[in-house]
Amino acid sequence: MSWREEPEAARIIVALDCAPDEALDLGEQLAGHARWIKIGMTLYYAVGPAIVRQFHKLGFRVFLDLKLHDIPHQVSGAAASLARAGADLITVHADGGVDMMTSAMKGVKRGAEEAGLAVPAVCGITVLTSMDDAALASIGVPDAPLVQVKRLATLARESGLNGVVCSPQEAAAMRDLLGEDAMIVTPGVRPAGAALGDQSRVATPAEAFAAGASHLVIGRPITRAENPVEAFEDIVASL
Repeated sequence: MSWREEPEAARIIVALDCAPDEALDLGEQLAGHARWIKIGMTLYYAVGPAIVRQFHKLGFRVFLDLKLHDIPHQVSGAAASLARAGADLITVHADGGVDMMTSAMKGVKRGAEEAGLAVPAVCGITVLTSMDDAALASIGVPDAPLVQVKRLATLARESGLNGVVCSPQEAAAMRDLLGEDAMIVTPGVRPAGAALGDQSRVATPAEAFAAGASHLVIGRPITRAENPVEAFEDIVASL
């Protein structure tokens, strides 16, 4: 099934950037409500591939957000490993270049074939949602975030990736650039009134979907809520 055939509620990804016991407890609470969860470095580095299988057993699709970035040979091998682990979506840094991203695509296809699993989608990280103009300038990128996001998204498209990760503020431009079928995954999504935390370029869930996002990544407004299920359902109702 294409993501375009799924309701918006099924395209909210809950970010579980926490310790394993807490993550599994949250997963058990959210099972049957959320369809996707995100496993990032904090959780994956603590427990490894087994955590993917645990969340699959709870009925979730797994966005394994490890932001691969290395020489093409290493990224190919890492992508194959993540595909064998059962990831449904993985990420690579688009600023690693076309050769690196192309190698990632080859890696996921090889790993999925070896494991007899579906090939995971691969999205290119453009500009982290914690970064603003000043942060980009400090690493030698003189352009505004939107300019850099477009540049990297073009490379991701040339590499055959399924889409990109960007802030909701660039979602509309990415939809115009990449077309109607591309995955546009947007962290930096905050319900109205929620604390921004370390995010700089944000929007509400309704704004992000309206701008063209295919999937929203929402973490602390759900996982730090007194009642995570209620917080998730409130976000769904706001759509």
